[in-house]
Amino acid sequence: MNGFEFPLWVWTVFFVTVLVALFVDIGIVNRKAHVPSRRETFTWAIVWVSLALGFNVFVYYVVSDIAGAEVGAFKAKEFFTGYLIELSLSIDNLFVFLLIFSYFAVPKEFQHRVLFWGIMGALIMRMVMIFAGAELVERFHWILYVFGAFLIYTGIKMFSDDEEGFNPEESRLVALVTRYIRIKKEYVGSKFVIIEDGKRVGTLLLLVLIVVELSDVIFAVDSIPAIFGITTDRFIVYTSNIFAILGLRTFFFLLADMADRFHFLKYGLAFVLTFIGVKMLLPLAAETSIQFIGDGSHSGFAALVHNYLEGAYKQEIINISLSVVTGTIFLSIILSLIFPVRHDKKGADAGSRPAEETE
Repeated sequence: MNGFEFPLWVWTVFFVTVLVALFVDIGIVNRKAHVPSRRETFTWAIVWVSLALGFNVFVYYVVSDIAGAEVGAFKAKEFFTGYLIELSLSIDNLFVFLLIFSYFAVPKEFQHRVLFWGIMGALIMRMVMIFAGAELVERFHWILYVFGAFLIYTGIKMFSDDEEGFNPEESRLVALVTRYIRIKKEYVGSKFVIIEDGKRVGTLLLLVLIVVELSDVIFAVDSIPAIFGITTDRFIVYTSNIFAILGLRTFFFLLADMADRFHFLKYGLAFVLTFIGVKMLLPLAAETSIQFIGDGSHSGFAALVHNYLEGAYKQEIINISLSVVTGTIFLSIILSLIFPVRHDKKGADAGSRPAEETE
């Protein structure tokens, strides 16, 4: 079913939808830099999720009209599962963005601008990485096994690692950027670049933007292999990924006041990544099993493995994947609310380092 090719006009509808949504969001609603109210944040969160779900329905009807309802339902499930995984991983990454903004003491009215341009850059970088990854998978199918092993490693590491994935005080990203780009150690309104002594100089806001962009590339190393574990369809991979990151600015402000509440989400995502990694390695395990028991075996287990390798259980597998991903994320959120994190006084009193210390 992954052999289905989406027509060019469907790609056109997708890009037009994204561009129109961004124009309305930035060109009209958020034309002036401001701190969004809670009501505005909730409203836009609903808008972005509804837009993704609406596009999911669009995918179903388009594919159903071309290839039948069964294929349409399959593609719709792939999109929704991919969207849910990417959205969850993106929300987890927002906690790192929150740490970056806190460390650099970015004024709230400028955070919106940084996130907008960060997401615009992510749209381009994700497209390059996704299509490069899809090309690699098409030419070298075994690379899916490498992705699977990497996701298992990442999931296990997330289970055992209690620290944040980004520490601005020790970040090589900051050192690398400031080595090659002249950065002024202060904010100059919402400007990224200013003229000083006849030379272009980056403001501290530019440094924050670059760190956010580079951090997103690092995050994509986890998220893109994860969705390839669900489907290798380039259209599904890219569109579900983009719809997941489109609303990140809104979700950032939504979660900024309750970042610590979802402390179990990290472990839920670790389980999801591990599960998808194992799923990606199943074909390799199945082929190894066939070689071990003999290709001519007529046992029930051999028949099961043969049917799996021939794609007989694709619908069941996508249903299981969707159920596991949805159930795990939902359970991790519920557990986070039932068992809230306890703050120690030392941790609560520890503030971020002032921006002036940034080199």
